[in-house]
Amino acid sequence: MKKCALAVSALALAVSQANAGTDPFFVPLTESTTVMPPNDVNELTSPWTAPPELKFRLLTSMREAERSVSESIVRADTASAGRDANVASMFDMLAWSPDGRYLFIPHESPVQAGVSRYTPNTDIVATLFMGDGGGASDDWSNDFGAFDPARVSPNDTVWLGEEWAGTGRVVEILDPYGRAPRNPVAGQGEVDDNWRVLDAIPLVAQEGIGFSNVWENDVVYFIDEDRSGSIYKIDWDTPGDYTAGNVYVLQVLDCACDVTARWDEQPADANRVGNAVWVPMTSASKTPVAEVTNDPFSEAFGGRTAADDVGGTPYGRPEDVEVGTLASGNEVLYFTATSENAIYSVEMLDSMNAVVRLFASDDVTPKNEGFAGTSASLDAPDNLAQDMLGNIYIIEDNPNTTTVGETGGDIWFARDLDNDGVAESVDHMMSLGVNQAEATGMVFNPRKPNEFAIAVQHPASTDLEQVPDGQGDAVWNVSIRRTPTSAAYRDALRDAQ
Repeated sequence: MKKCALAVSALALAVSQANAGTDPFFVPLTESTTVMPPNDVNELTSPWTAPPELKFRLLTSMREAERSVSESIVRADTASAGRDANVASMFDMLAWSPDGRYLFIPHESPVQAGVSRYTPNTDIVATLFMGDGGGASDDWSNDFGAFDPARVSPNDTVWLGEEWAGTGRVVEILDPYGRAPRNPVAGQGEVDDNWRVLDAIPLVAQEGIGFSNVWENDVVYFIDEDRSGSIYKIDWDTPGDYTAGNVYVLQVLDCACDVTARWDEQPADANRVGNAVWVPMTSASKTPVAEVTNDPFSEAFGGRTAADDVGGTPYGRPEDVEVGTLASGNEVLYFTATSENAIYSVEMLDSMNAVVRLFASDDVTPKNEGFAGTSASLDAPDNLAQDMLGNIYIIEDNPNTTTVGETGGDIWFARDLDNDGVAESVDHMMSLGVNQAEATGMVFNPRKPNEFAIAVQHPASTDLEQVPDGQGDAVWNVSIRRTPTSAAYRDALRDAQ
């Protein structure tokens, strides 16, 4: 297996091991932006309303890739799957290679999901892998649906997870750095020795995947994106060998929950924060424990019912995760709960015990503390990002509207100055005005800590019949200019470099 040409930088290692707790580096926004018509000049030049500390540059888009004979990209046959053309590509949760040489772009299309690799130095995007389209007729043997996360593993492989289409699998691309294949379709020979399904991971609605820092290459956290979704981890038998391990689900001890019910159908005394334990879902033989009545590995989304069987605590559509370190020195897992308009933190006390806290929510957490307020609400938090200082950023799953003049989705800086896993403020940082789109995949460049990449997903301009010459899904680079706005942020960044 080929490895990345450059070693992981000290900056990359610092990203998830740093302690959070700086002031915002910007003056927060006071309102959300409004949605503009497709291919509006702002979509083409600067899709977000943002403070002047942020500078935008287009990296790649569907239009750019399809115009170039030297580039290739996934555009799925969505008509065969009964879906609109604007979901034909669906750029989603991006991942940088550790050396910053490549950006991996997963495609959340309903069939023919795949992954593309963007090379900034050459401005070339190429498809590495995609399904054969059989999912349109319910044949998923060589097809995949709705790849949401892309994550680079400690083994320098790329993981892809199926969310709402397919069967809930995690696929591993074994050599993501080699030559882009002429024919990247699964089941047609050329790429079939370069991917595998990780059968040791239960079948759930995959979105958030996070590799542990404390138990490096040994523990992976993941979630089930359901309105009664749970939080999981797998502890590998042999570190770095992703073929066998024991699976656990998080259980809050004083929950008093109805584990089979949605988060908003829980008893009045249900408590989903506080002391928690990791409950086994598998035995020493890697088979389901006696309490599990549904095989979590062989039936689509079977891990959900298996988690219910052993008392996994339910949350409202847990989606993305980030792994960091608290002031206590303990590892922390942050996860969004989109339906709850909330973000939780899970502090790992040891390998089996944890504490769950409400990190931020629209109802509880102040907005723009110490600055002018904002009329925006924290609405449907979906993705998370983490800078090299450990600060957490929250990206909303909004607005997905074609109505010009309605407000767009927002991105928030979570201010946790004492780094205890509870934010003191969420500060309004960016607001998206692209028609029918949402922001996704915000990820900081491990080699350039003042920059992050972020995608505009499923804009109306992807549908070329409705929007001729539409730009479509796009990836942007955002650079943070050095300013004196926040002395704490500036000094922390200087010290980290």
